[in-house]
Amino acid sequence: MSDATSDEAFLKTPFVQQLIKQLRAQDTNGTWDSKSDLQLLKPYIHSAEERRALPILGDPDPETLWHLEIFYNAIAVAIERETGQMVSPMMKMSHEGFGRMVLIAGRLVVVNKQLRDVHRFGFASLAKLAEAGNKFLEEAIQMINSYPAVAQYGA
Repeated sequence: MSDATSDEAFLKTPFVQQLIKQLRAQDTNGTWDSKSDLQLLKPYIHSAEERRALPILGDPDPETLWHLEIFYNAIAVAIERETGQMVSPMMKMSHEGFGRMVLIAGRLVVVNKQLRDVHRFGFASLAKLAEAGNKFLEEAIQMINSYPAVAQYGA
């Protein structure tokens, strides 16, 4: 399978579709209308050389934090669409790029991710991006299906 063919398959996954929707929703002026979906996802994909060039020390770039939030918001909305349960993201981040992200459905924590080196947030390829998001999505759906009473609001 060629890279273009595999990229098309990854672009069709529920998580990646939701991430693209989340990114496009941020463009209220239509500036990104001419950008392809792959171009929109480029800030999430870093080659090994690009990753090494990113700083280790210092405060995380606000744009990187924004992309991190959109990544987890896309997971939350994808979970909602699959399960019907409302999911709330909560992030606590230090100025040094360390913290935690949780996604909560009702009283159930469906995603609990320790964040480190947020300065370098990104993935080696579209395949890795899709794999990471879909893994969170699948695990959260399984968690909600295992504990539906806890995941319901007002329970």
